[in-house]
Amino acid sequence: MQAPRKKRPGRALLLVDGQCQLCSKISQFVIARDQAAYFRFAALQSPAGQYVLEAYLLPSGDLDTFIMIEEGRCYTKSEAALRVLRQLKGLWPLFYVLMVVPALLRNVVYDWIAAKRYGWFGQVKLCLLPNANQQSLLIEEREEAASYVK
Repeated sequence: MQAPRKKRPGRALLLVDGQCQLCSKISQFVIARDQAAYFRFAALQSPAGQYVLEAYLLPSGDLDTFIMIEEGRCYTKSEAALRVLRQLKGLWPLFYVLMVVPALLRNVVYDWIAAKRYGWFGQVKLCLLPNANQQSLLIEEREEAASYVK
């Protein structure tokens, strides 16, 4: 009898506001702790980001939403953030226990931070470009994003 094969996990796509300094810093934080290079990134404003928003019937102008696409499922706001932390090295997965807090309460905090982020962290006119080592993690075109959509 042959041992069952472990299913290789799929990659997840994170959509962030490409003009937000906080979002850029969060992306860099995730990249630094994502040893398996599980995550790919796209700006909400990019063709890839707009394609995913359209595919999941999300508003194209809502730049306050952090989105994670994993195995064809779409997660937003605090649920997306906690699911990301669950995948990182170190003690970050421990924060996933916050999923027991009702989403309504978690998202009140999320929305408050999202509304203040430009004032606290700043905004740029153009999406910050990744360094050469990170370029392969960036999804920019609709065709690239299509593999994440079910």
